[in-house]
Amino acid sequence: MLAQHLHVVYDHIEKHDWPSVREAIVNLPEPEIAELLFEIEPAQRMIVFRLLPRELAGEVFAQMEKEQQNELLQELTQEETRRLLEELTPDDRTSLLEELPGQATQRLLNLLSPEDLKQARQLLGYPPESVGRLMTPDYVALRPEWTIQQALDHIRAKGHDSETIDTVYVTDNRWKLLDAISLRRIILADSSKTVADVMDYQYVCLEAHQDREEAVRFMERYDLSSVPIVDRDGILLGIVTFDDVMDVAVEEVTEDFHKAAAVAPLKENYRGASVFSLYRKRIGWLLALVFTNVFSGAAIASFEEIIAANVALVFFLPLLIDSSGNAGSQSATLAVRALATGEIKLSDWLYLVGKEIFTALLLGLTMALAVSLVGLARGGAIIGLIVSLTMICTVMFGSIIGLMLPFLLSRLKFDPATASAPLITTLADISGVLIYFSIATLALGAE
Repeated sequence: MLAQHLHVVYDHIEKHDWPSVREAIVNLPEPEIAELLFEIEPAQRMIVFRLLPRELAGEVFAQMEKEQQNELLQELTQEETRRLLEELTPDDRTSLLEELPGQATQRLLNLLSPEDLKQARQLLGYPPESVGRLMTPDYVALRPEWTIQQALDHIRAKGHDSETIDTVYVTDNRWKLLDAISLRRIILADSSKTVADVMDYQYVCLEAHQDREEAVRFMERYDLSSVPIVDRDGILLGIVTFDDVMDVAVEEVTEDFHKAAAVAPLKENYRGASVFSLYRKRIGWLLALVFTNVFSGAAIASFEEIIAANVALVFFLPLLIDSSGNAGSQSATLAVRALATGEIKLSDWLYLVGKEIFTALLLGLTMALAVSLVGLARGGAIIGLIVSLTMICTVMFGSIIGLMLPFLLSRLKFDPATASAPLITTLADISGVLIYFSIATLALGAE
């Protein structure tokens, strides 16, 4: 049905039947309209966007990528830009303003009404990664002494301008947060009772300066659609809603993926990133890893005599160090994700190290058994023993390094996602070479 409706809209656009476009496009979901606008010619885009009702235009704009928003703003007149900014919710407006260059941000701020300008400056005053930047002041607040009927009348009067009314908030006359109540409880309560009668004071909130990732964890842990944001004195400043938190979750996961691959996080999307930007984000880590790998070569060179006397050892080197790196990447990935989601804390490190030692031992023994047969066939019993012992040691060492590095980085106040797979692999390479040829020297020297 949606595909058919989209086809009708595209057909009207091709025919330049703008009245029909206006009539048909308002029935499409906002994300579909945003995507459609950047699949047609720029001249057509401006006509179609101007056909949208003001409120719908703001919702469609909020669905666009940052680069698309900037492109569209350059094509709008000053008056059209002002009207569009008025239709954006405060949190979406803040998100737009903080992504623009300073000069462009100031130009847009000058277009806002005094009330909107005050809100924008207040939200922009919070740290970039704080929940204060995400919150909206559009919510419904009640007083505890009101009757349920008064509360319902107030919700009907103010609910149209609120970002959500699934939950309403109870404050005193100084706007100190007292409770968060589901709309369902208000609707089902006796109209003669007061709001205080249905309050249970069971609510959670965040301070405006807390990290925005805390909002993600709160909503996931308590299954909330919105979280109230307060100052240090408990005064209700605004709310953060589920749609904003989802955007944050996507950004954080994307950033962790980039870091795990030893790529500095991209601020723009991959498709829109320039060649120079991609080069700049990737070259730093690659150069660092090149210099780190020099140590692997130096380690191999120091065992030149044992290698020359037993060439069969070289055959197993890639297998052993790759196994160590793979095991380390596995444990690092599990640790990074668990730290990010709050499943584990820094204080859990000793317990997890103990668990990882036993897990890695089982992994190493299993892999040693598999590789011992190959070692026996290629180099005889002594080579098979060396390869088996090395496999156990390198898998255990790589696993423990992979687990401990995220904890160490967190302790040093760095992002644990920086414990990337290439970094773990490089450390495993160096240690694997040293372990392998040390065991080989001891075994063959004693032979």
